[in-house]
Amino acid sequence: MGNGNSRLYPIYTELTECRDCYKCVRACPVKSIQVKDARAVVVRDRCITCGKCVDTCPSHAKKIRNDVYRARELITSGRRVFVSLAPSYASEFIETPEAVLVALRTLGFSDISETAIGAALVSAAIDDHIEKNGNCPWISTACPSVVELVHRYHPELIGQLSPIPSPLQCHSAYLRHLYGQDIGIVFIGPCIAKKVEADQRPGYPDLALTFRELRSWFASEGLDLQEIQAHGITSESVGVMLPSEAGESTLYPVEGGMVASFGIGKDVFQDQAVSVSGVDHVMETLRDLAKSGETEASPFLELLNCEGGCIYGPGKSNFRSSAVSKASATRFTKKRLSANRPIFSPPSDFVQVMLDKGYGLLSQTLQTNPGDYFLGRAPGKTFSEEAIAKALSDLGKNSVGDELNCGGCGYNSCRDMAIAYLDGMAEVEMCVTKMRKLAQSKIDVMLRTLPMGVVIVDRNLTIVDCNSPFLSLFADLDGELGAVAVDRVAGLPLHRFVPFHGEFSQQFETEGKTSQYRLHFKGKFLKVTFFTIENHRLVGAMFQDITTPTIRRETVVKKADAVIQKSLETVQQIASLLGENAAETEIMLNSLIEAFQVPNGEVPDGFVADSDQRTLS
Repeated sequence: MGNGNSRLYPIYTELTECRDCYKCVRACPVKSIQVKDARAVVVRDRCITCGKCVDTCPSHAKKIRNDVYRARELITSGRRVFVSLAPSYASEFIETPEAVLVALRTLGFSDISETAIGAALVSAAIDDHIEKNGNCPWISTACPSVVELVHRYHPELIGQLSPIPSPLQCHSAYLRHLYGQDIGIVFIGPCIAKKVEADQRPGYPDLALTFRELRSWFASEGLDLQEIQAHGITSESVGVMLPSEAGESTLYPVEGGMVASFGIGKDVFQDQAVSVSGVDHVMETLRDLAKSGETEASPFLELLNCEGGCIYGPGKSNFRSSAVSKASATRFTKKRLSANRPIFSPPSDFVQVMLDKGYGLLSQTLQTNPGDYFLGRAPGKTFSEEAIAKALSDLGKNSVGDELNCGGCGYNSCRDMAIAYLDGMAEVEMCVTKMRKLAQSKIDVMLRTLPMGVVIVDRNLTIVDCNSPFLSLFADLDGELGAVAVDRVAGLPLHRFVPFHGEFSQQFETEGKTSQYRLHFKGKFLKVTFFTIENHRLVGAMFQDITTPTIRRETVVKKADAVIQKSLETVQQIASLLGENAAETEIMLNSLIEAFQVPNGEVPDGFVADSDQRTLS
């Protein structure tokens, strides 16, 4: 993110596994994927860490940075290390919620605290602001991906972002306030963007792990959650949450959960706070807000880039239905509120510090402001209409009719693709229609310039393509007339041109890719080469007229026969002088004739394998 961190960006591409399918380009809401040398890489200065590319990559080439080794190092450092556990763990580990807590302590974590504690602090601060000011026209900072989106693509709305740090940051600050600045804090949840948040604000938390990483860590340590849940659950092994358990703020990971925890959220008809989830809806909301300019009249906006909320984050490992995930999160909060255990109540003095200091709350170790950790607007460029028109031409779009806007390249329109091409984010080869036309034109040129006859058919023995020499051989169409007819032959049955179409049917069943035959057809000798295309989906044949070489061969045979006759006459005259040499001469010449001879009489039409040079029937 340009924050001076040399560590690998949280989302990266395993280049050897990238298959240049452009699905990640298509999925990326801000088109932060650069295709270079047919490989799709994440441009960190444009990325909002929403994780769409990770979810959509069919070859799993988009990877999430693994920070487990850093968590291990923190634990072995001797420091007291807290887990800041996201409340969405209730929907991730539905069957084993207590076992997760036991397993975390087994890994070596000193204490466990809920990130929802920070959420409760944020809700209390917003309630206080609304009570004193009557409204709160802020954009929530709970979703770090939304914060990135605003900074990169709507810098005009940066002032609209809540001045209160995110729930995770407030939770980290509160834990340090209670237990000392030297503690270590590891966030665990479903969010990739939290890794960016940790990189941008070291210590708030120190690092972030996804649920996928946690499950992998459990597996590497031989920790079976089902086994622990069945046999290893005691009050001592589970331990207690510090400083206490969170209450209704545990519903934060569900869309609307944040607003529901506000005082005004208890009124279902309130209009002072609105919840929106899903990156497309969030982007639409931000565009409308920026366009209207009426920021002061805006309601509080709970914006979450993950559709449905954090419980559907890209770092989750279990992919349950939306209904099951949401219901499990709701039941968890309801059970927590109905339990006869102490529930965290935000201390008013710390809430006031949050309101007074804002992001200064986090500056005890960094002495910076939040803007220092952002590069500002994504580095997109503006191009002239002339340049865009030139780029469209390079993509084969020379008229409006050529702009199919098929989306095969991953961009919403050909114009968007042209701009990305000018910006160095895309390659010409990404245009599917251009490459298809280019391939077709190459095939057409090859077919039209080959002196041999060529025909390609499908399994129904329908002609897919052919060239003029083929029609010259089998339809008696020569020159320009044959060239014109080529375009009209596609789609016609093969048997209308050749009587030996059965040979084509056999090629679909053969294992080899090519085979050769000799064919005598209507007084001509043809060399036939069959070949298969796309794993026997199509079969093609090349016909080479070898009539002239065959006639020349027959001439050699006749001359050889004349030599033999002449030699025999000579043998009879001077047999006593030649002896065995005459017999050897006759044998050699007869062998020459047999090697070249075409059978006497009329040669029937038909195929023979190319390895058999002596017969044609």
